Amino acid sequence: MIDIDAFHRIAAQVEAAGARLIAVSKTKPVEDIQTLYELGHRDFGENRTAEMADKYEQLPKDIRWHMIGHLQRNKVKQIADFVHTIHAVDSPRLLREIDKRAKGAGRTIDCLLQYHIAQEETKYGLDDGEGKDLIEQWRASKEEDPGAGARIVGVMGMATYTDQSEQIKTEFGELVRSFHVLKDEFFSDRAEFREKSMGMSGDYPLALDAGSTMVRVGSLIFGSR
Repeated sequence: MIDIDAFHRIAAQVEAAGARLIAVSKTKPVEDIQTLYELGHRDFGENRTAEMADKYEQLPKDIRWHMIGHLQRNKVKQIADFVHTIHAVDSPRLLREIDKRAKGAGRTIDCLLQYHIAQEETKYGLDDGEGKDLIEQWRASKEEDPGAGARIVGVMGMATYTDQSEQIKTEFGELVRSFHVLKDEFFSDRAEFREKSMGMSGDYPLALDAGSTMVRVGSLIFGSR
């Protein structure tokens, strides 16, 4: 059941920080999404392509859909016609597939590079060297084939699942550092490279303090899954 008071409180915190709230609606019914839509919210996050595509068909078309989960290349085609932002790009091959599918749909799809900042091996993500290599390959390919397609607009990372706030702050700080390394080296003249997607239900206040521009909050708004 949606906690409307929590939604308004979190949305106000996020707006005051100059960030954007991604309401994580995975596994939740379209009726819950419609409720927040009618309150004026437009950014929703899903982690399964089939579920996102099904909800897209049933809901208003001005919703901005965010793919926040690990994305397999063979699933990109299911969402390429409508997805707004893909938060978890962690390989050159995935980025090339997104680019191909976006061009086929005549669209631009915003993409975030996922960095591994947690002390948990189960989480996906790039390190600094891999991130730079990916962008260098990407820039070379875009020079040959500019136009619509994938567009790198920032970075994403997930902190360790822990109640140790200092550790979480350190990990968010690492993502911010990686963002600035990429900004300075590759995107200094690109205003669209501005996003730092970090922070979830358990740690979004720390993420906002660290400079997050997107927080992905689900259970505090929609209830436990």
